[in-house]
Amino acid sequence: MTIRQIDGMRALAPAYEGFILDLWGVVHDGVAPFPGVLDCMARLRAAGKRVVLLSNAPRRSDDVVRRIAKIGVPEDHFDGVMSSGEEAWQFLARRADPFYAALGRRCLHICSDRDLEIREGLDLQFVDDVDTADFLLNTGPAEWDNTIEDYAPVLDVALRRDLPMVCANPDLVVIHAGKAALCAGALAEHYERAGGRVRWHGKPFPSVYDSCLDLLGLADKRRILAIGDSLRTDIAGAAAAGIDSLFIVSGIHAGEFSDGDALDIGRIEAALDPATMAPVAMARSFTW
Repeated sequence: MTIRQIDGMRALAPAYEGFILDLWGVVHDGVAPFPGVLDCMARLRAAGKRVVLLSNAPRRSDDVVRRIAKIGVPEDHFDGVMSSGEEAWQFLARRADPFYAALGRRCLHICSDRDLEIREGLDLQFVDDVDTADFLLNTGPAEWDNTIEDYAPVLDVALRRDLPMVCANPDLVVIHAGKAALCAGALAEHYERAGGRVRWHGKPFPSVYDSCLDLLGLADKRRILAIGDSLRTDIAGAAAAGIDSLFIVSGIHAGEFSDGDALDIGRIEAALDPATMAPVAMARSFTW
């Protein structure tokens, strides 16, 4: 498919009233906001646009707000935050869905110390031994350099015991300070391919977009634009939800689609499946 290339959001902003922004890879790199991003967010809000952040972070929304404030993204630059961790927490707390109603209370949490806040307020007993667990809560590896092989012994036992897994971050990898690091989605994908039962939360699954529409206060999806750097989660997720999208090329796919300063437009267009990924445009970064 042929894709339009734009230099900045000023080319698209007049056509939309609400914007759903991915965080990691669009707004920041885990350490600081990307150049020009805060200016772009401020300009959108000054124009009366609604801005909601949608993150596949395995954390509660309030936790996300605090964390991005620490790296320089002020709360007055957006109208709301939704995260995959928030959605997973809500399902675990309510237990209304049949999958969750059938879960036990003994949980083995695959996580880093950064993710422990998601446990608060849940009526669960967190255990350290997979042999005593009723299910797995997967928020991602403990260390940035962990591999799937590091978790194979635990996942193999969980598979033999047919333990269900709740995945609170569908991302496979994230770029942290310029380097690729494994995410919860990679562990969940490995587990599911081996025959494990996984319940996924976050992008690209449609339910999380419904929550964003509530935060935006906009019913007309034609007036909403989702901005993201992952074809698998951001762009495919927006398409599945019936929302237009803008593909940011300098994020997770930067190494695939650029050669130094030059973008390989042909390679980008070849990677887009019109049936599942149809961004209205692409840009090198999220700037005005």
